[in-house]
Amino acid sequence: MNKQIIPRHFSTCPHDCPSACALDVEVLPHNKIGRIYGSEKQTYTAGVICAKVARYAERIHHKDRLTKPLLRKGEKGSGQWHEISWDEALDLTAEAFKKAETAYGSESIWPYYYAGTMGLVMRDGINRLRHAMKYSGFYSTICVTLARPGYIAGTGLLAGPDPREMAKSDCVVIWGTNAVATQVNVMTHAMRARKERGAKIVVIDIYQNATMQQADLALCLKPGSDGALACAVMHILFRDNLADRDYLERFSDCPNELEAYLKSRTPEWASAITGLTTDEIEHFAKLIGTTKKTFFRLGYGFTRQRNGSVAIHAATSIATVLGCWQYEGGGAFHNNGAIYHLNKTMIDGLDVIDPTIRMLDQSQIGRILTGDTQALRGGGPVKAMLIQSTNPVSVSPEQELVKKGFVRDDLFTVVHEQFMTDTAKMADVILPATMFLEHDDLYYGGGQQYLSYGKKLVEAPEGCKSNHEVICALAKRLGAEHAGFSMSPRAMIDWTLQNSGWGSLDQLAKDDLIDCQPDFETAHYLKGFNWPDGKYRFKVDWSQVPLANDGPMGPFADLPTLPDHWNVLESATKDYPFRLATSPSRQFLNSTFTETESSIKREGRPTVMIHPLDAAKMNIQEGDEVELSNERGAVRLHAHYFEGLQQGVLIAEGIWPNSAHPDGRGINTLTGADQAAPFGGAAFHDNHVAIRPYLQH
Repeated sequence: MNKQIIPRHFSTCPHDCPSACALDVEVLPHNKIGRIYGSEKQTYTAGVICAKVARYAERIHHKDRLTKPLLRKGEKGSGQWHEISWDEALDLTAEAFKKAETAYGSESIWPYYYAGTMGLVMRDGINRLRHAMKYSGFYSTICVTLARPGYIAGTGLLAGPDPREMAKSDCVVIWGTNAVATQVNVMTHAMRARKERGAKIVVIDIYQNATMQQADLALCLKPGSDGALACAVMHILFRDNLADRDYLERFSDCPNELEAYLKSRTPEWASAITGLTTDEIEHFAKLIGTTKKTFFRLGYGFTRQRNGSVAIHAATSIATVLGCWQYEGGGAFHNNGAIYHLNKTMIDGLDVIDPTIRMLDQSQIGRILTGDTQALRGGGPVKAMLIQSTNPVSVSPEQELVKKGFVRDDLFTVVHEQFMTDTAKMADVILPATMFLEHDDLYYGGGQQYLSYGKKLVEAPEGCKSNHEVICALAKRLGAEHAGFSMSPRAMIDWTLQNSGWGSLDQLAKDDLIDCQPDFETAHYLKGFNWPDGKYRFKVDWSQVPLANDGPMGPFADLPTLPDHWNVLESATKDYPFRLATSPSRQFLNSTFTETESSIKREGRPTVMIHPLDAAKMNIQEGDEVELSNERGAVRLHAHYFEGLQQGVLIAEGIWPNSAHPDGRGINTLTGADQAAPFGGAAFHDNHVAIRPYLQH
């Protein structure tokens, strides 16, 4: 008997990951999906995806999906709801927004979103409503705001060598990303280089994670000390005549000044800061110094430290000192966002922006909702919110303030969600949302070079509506005017492609993908870096970095102008003697997949990794319930002995639902929302804490 062949259809993973993987989805009878596979058609995905997305049928067909609009009955957070119709839910929302605007002005409404989907239509259409109605602006700071400026500070552009070139490298340096857990395709190409070329893999991180276990050279340093390592490596390259002086003369701004500056940044100096031995630092420098085709894959760990912009600039600068930008399989890559040049006017409503409207910092939602004058930019209170594609009551910093803000009786909150998240529990109205296989959208990958189409493959459960449908329905009730509100997602995708120089949707739907990778010379900056003189900037005027106008600026004067270790970290103190990083887990993606049984089973329970020698000093046994605390609050979880980190460092992987913790407080209770220089951003891996056994009374 012939085995029945299950049809597979192309799609794109929507989840908050730089890979935006190309997918082959099994579509079954009765509106079901089966297994999901990586598509071979897209050469960066190369047929490999993470296990959690491969099991996506478990999520899309989950028994606990929201499928009916709900209205709160009891107190906020009480969990008491009753079903209402979509018209009732949308009418209530529009009425609340109008009431807030009449009493407090349009800026009292704050549409709030993030990257629960990376689809451009579904994620960013909320901004069209914001701009058309003159609601408060949204300054996005929760992820990339610290790393991107540092990379651009040197290159002048958020783009780099083709990331597929990792497979053609002789040395791949994976720095600041646990790629096995968060960017599996990085490992695909790095492993190919090892297998086919005998390439060495270097991994630099703050604990012996799954990626580091694959390394030929694993450098486990202290959190926030990356800049010190980078400077010591460049010191050695100059000292031992391993720098490409001809390349530096042609392509960089001040190599002689940099060399003189780095004379004091010795391996001994860096060893004291990083916790690495001088031999480890010397070995790393000699390896890359004698390997021209070295590819630096710089991850998002840099954007979780208060000195992240300075640190990633220093790390990127190593590639310039080496001159490895000149070679296929060489250079430094962080994100390819600049290559797509998308005209998002129709999606975002860019043509109706009022520049006088205040911008509110996404990461400071707790301060904003509790009336902090500075966070409110001197304006009035936020009285109403629409939340899509994010879960701030779990993922945002300063959770005690966030929760305090959301329980306000005078705050109307509508949450458009797929599951009963921690944020949905605090809503006045809940609207059930579609998932990515249930609507059309357009995607691009920051970590690769493809525009791709995600076609609707199955019908959503009855009662679920897409982000686009909700935005357009609210716009009609609110009287918002913009051409985008009358367009279908497909029409909006087509408009965006045609007005960005990428053809039409008909062509994209036929091909599924557009490879947007620039030519070799452009991608490797062999025609010059993206500054007026074509030179890489070792010496940075931070006020001139292109991101400067997107949000709060400064203090520029305090940032180092040359690559350095900038010690603005939340350092350990007598009261809080440990450094805590809230690193990504393998089975969750931020707070997504925390509802699926297979992911929960594999992750177990909320734990904190502690070095056994530290645990012995604190009288903590393996598996003990412990309390972590700092000025912002306290969290309870369980201790796990782990020798693969430096003493004084703690690692808590994954953003578990608050209810998974014994006291109902999630890990972001401990993270801060202060705006790091140069342009803001929350430093999730940069926290000092105390740890003690939790003794019940």
